[in-house]
This record gives sequence, C-alpha cells and structure tokens, in this order.
Amino acid sequence: FSCNLSDLLRSFLGLLYQEYRDKSTRDEIETRRLQDSQTDPEETSPSEETPSESEPTSTIENKAPPQINLLRNSNSRFNLWQDLPEVQNSGVLSILQPDEIKLQEAMFELVTSEASYYKSLNLLVSHFMENERLKKILHQSEAHILFSNVLDVMAVSERFLLDLEQRVEENIVISDVCDIVYQHTVNHFSVYITYVSNQTYQERAYKQLLQDKPAFREVISQLELDPKCKGLSFSSFLILPFQRITRLKLLVQNILKKVEEKSDRESTALDAHKELETVVKACNEGVRKMSRTEQMISIQKKLEFKIKSVPIISHSRWLLKQGELQQMNGPKTSRTLRTKKLFREIYLFLFNDLLVICRQIPGDKYQVFDSAPRGLLRVEELEDQGQSLANVFILRLLENADDREASYMLKASSQSEMKRWMISLAPNRRTKFVSFTSRLVDCPQIQCVHPYVAQQPDELSLELADVLNILDKTDDGWIFGERLHDQERGWFPSSMGEEILNPKIRAQNLKECFRVHKSDDSQRRKLGSRNRQ
Repeated sequence: FSCNLSDLLRSFLGLLYQEYRDKSTRDEIETRRLQDSQTDPEETSPSEETPSESEPTSTIENKAPPQINLLRNSNSRFNLWQDLPEVQNSGVLSILQPDEIKLQEAMFELVTSEASYYKSLNLLVSHFMENERLKKILHQSEAHILFSNVLDVMAVSERFLLDLEQRVEENIVISDVCDIVYQHTVNHFSVYITYVSNQTYQERAYKQLLQDKPAFREVISQLELDPKCKGLSFSSFLILPFQRITRLKLLVQNILKKVEEKSDRESTALDAHKELETVVKACNEGVRKMSRTEQMISIQKKLEFKIKSVPIISHSRWLLKQGELQQMNGPKTSRTLRTKKLFREIYLFLFNDLLVICRQIPGDKYQVFDSAPRGLLRVEELEDQGQSLANVFILRLLENADDREASYMLKASSQSEMKRWMISLAPNRRTKFVSFTSRLVDCPQIQCVHPYVAQQPDELSLELADVLNILDKTDDGWIFGERLHDQERGWFPSSMGEEILNPKIRAQNLKECFRVHKSDDSQRRKLGSRNRQ
C-alpha cells in the first residue's frame, strides 16, 4: 500500500477539484433525499449516522453513488477507501466496525480531495499564470492583483498533501489526519487569508481587463477552451483557495461527527476545527473589510444632513440594509383614509449600530432628517388592517436625533420586504421558528439544492448541500435561515432549497451540530463565568 499511493495520487488524471466538489455535494443531496424519504422508524433509527450538512457520507450499507474519484483514472465513478485493492485484500473490512469504516472514508476523503485541489491549483499556475502570451499582455502589477500569492497557496497545499500522503502510507487503517490539519492550519494557512482578502480587487481587476484589453480576453477564452480545463472558466480557478479553506473546515466537521466521543481523535478534531474556523472567519472578514470601506465612503458622499451631522465612516461600522419605504403622513388616526397621498417615500440606511432616515433629493443625494442608534429601535407589525395598509409596520426610535422618542408608520412593497426590514431593524425580535442556539429538539430545516449568491447585505449566500434551520418564512417565497455549520443568518429564496421532512434526520442534524460546536459552547461558558467575576 505504501509504495504506490503517492504515485496514484500524483498521477491522478480524473476530476479537477471544481468537478469533484460539485459531484460530491450533489451526491450528498441525493443521499439526504433518500434518507429523508424513509419514514419507517426501523429504517432510520437514531443510532444511524446521517450525512454532515456539507460533506458526503460513505458507508458499506449506503446505496447512494460512491463519493470519491481520485485513484482510478479510467473510471468515472467515485472511489472509496474500502474499494482500494490493498484494503480489500487485507481483510480489515471484516474486522472493523461499520462506524470505524465510515470514519476511514471521511479521513480518506480529506486526503483525496486535497490531491484534486492541488491538481486544479497546479493548472491555474502552469496553464494560466505562466502562459507566455498572457505574461506579455499583463503589466506586473495587474498580474500581481490577478494571481495574488497563489504560488504560496500552492506550496502550502503541496506540503500539506505530502504529510497527508505519508500518514495514509503508514498503515492501511488511517490513524488520524486532524493532527496534521491542526499543525498546518496553525503554521501555514495564513496564506489563505492573504489570498482571499484580495478577492474584491481580484474580481474588479479581472472585469476591467476583460473590458479594456481585447488581447487578454482572447487569450483567456482560448486557454479556457483547452481540454485540460474541462469546460471550466478561468474565474472558477481563481476562487479555488476560498472554496477549499471553507470546504476543509466542513471535511473536518464530517470527521468530528464520526470519531468516538471523549477520545483523543475527538480532541484533535475539535482543535483542528477551531483553528480552521478562525482562518475562515479571518478570510470572510478580509473580504468584507475591503468592500465595506469603499461602500461607506460612497454612502458618506451621498448624504446631506438637515439635522446635526453624524460621522458615517468608522472602522467598526458597516451597512446592513438600505432601501425605500413608504411613510404614512399625518397622525395614526388617519390610517383609514383611502387617498393616494396617504404615504410618501423615505429612504433608510441601516448600519450595524446606526439608522439614518432620509428623503431622496436630485443628484443621487439623500437628505437626512432623523437618526437613532440601532440598539434603540423597536418594531411592531400591523395586522388585519385592510389592503391599503398591508405590509405596514411601526418603527419606534426610543431616542432620535432630537433626543426624544419618535414613531414612523412604514409600508413595504411586499410581505418579505416588510419582514426583512423588521428583522434587520430589531434583530433580537422573536422569529416565527426557533434558532440553533435555542437547543430545541426539533425545528423546520431546509437543504440547499441550488447555489445562491446574496444580492443584498441581509441575504445569505448558499452552497450546495448546506443545511439550515428555518427561522422565518414569507408567503411570497423567502426564507430567513440559520446555517447549521457556521450559524450565519440571512434571507434567501425558498426555491433554492428542499425542506427536510423527516424529524429523525432533523434531530440528527442538530445533534451533530451541537457536538461540532461544543468546544465553542464551553469557551463561551468560561468567558461568561470570567465576565461575571
């Protein structure tokens, strides 16, 4: 086994990482659909493992398509640890418990997916970055923005893969991989933060080059058509590092759900997961910081204050939501009037710590006539008020720009827009359903079957096979959800997912999630205890 695994991984000519990742998540969706359709309690017992929210489950009994395709060049189906001739010939499959085989598959997938990822990174560098025609077209500064520190990222991946391969070669039964993940995350994965933080500039530079340099556009198109790229776009290669660091965290979560509780392997997996989560958060913050700063500068230029000026730009401030609403004119007693002048347009800029209320004026400007700290906002929905007052809610400023209480009756364009504003304005307001942190046994859940890219700050981008708790939903097709693997919240179209109907699968998803985040909980309890002291 030890003599040929490395050669097999290195010579693998099958899936690029983009293909592997897409196939893996789609197979997981099908696996969960199959399990969700099992309503017989004996078919879905609580002791059975369910798939992780973003990683495939591979078991001997599982009838879903196998999950890996890294070690067989001529075969298009995924390959499993248990399918390796060395494993089958060793007789270990008749000795190991089913749970241990599932764990072996989860660890083996982390290794093989890293090999696929390295293959795609290598293609980005050798096929695109080092292309002589492209080098002549791009100025050195343009190439730097476009490719950033991808060479560092690839070197880190190669070193990581070598250590993983060495571990797998030590024994047919893999002892652990999370200790290696931990060491590399702590010592080397900061290169991902550098790469991902450059993403905003990278995307902008790429669009600008396509627009301004026909020669660049032509060369990129020709390179994309090369059979090596398998029909994948240049931009799909550029985004690989961000996708991989996020995926790696989920692969470790998948291992964590399968290791025995209170074992050394659980402790190592928890440590690796915690460090990866730190890196992923730093990556997300790096991307947000770049775009937020520019956005705040742009908003500041558009505002004219009718009241005492409020400084908008701050390192700790960012935009949560902006948009037009209709403000009701006159006192509340006039709400039964049926005139076209009952409402007039106002425009809201809601930041994480501040609300600014404006009226739009000529020249793409906004005149500010009131403001309040976000923590001093309260909302109240009006119900059964007739068609003209549908989607109307009351916004109360406990202390406005004049240091007094003020109320606004506001009308949104739809039910979803009203709910989105209410949740953004008063985030601690109770939602229709419970959140992950409430620790209740059951809650509506949905799995993502179509990827979604957030269009507004209060929306949530979704990856295939994400599982979310449903916190609220609207009649016009929007869901407010909380993703289980990272507790990120936001709105997305209900058409992006399929509701998980089997209560046992929902309960198992929550149970696994609590286990993954139990180290976070104990840390929060320690901090809480320290703060009380």
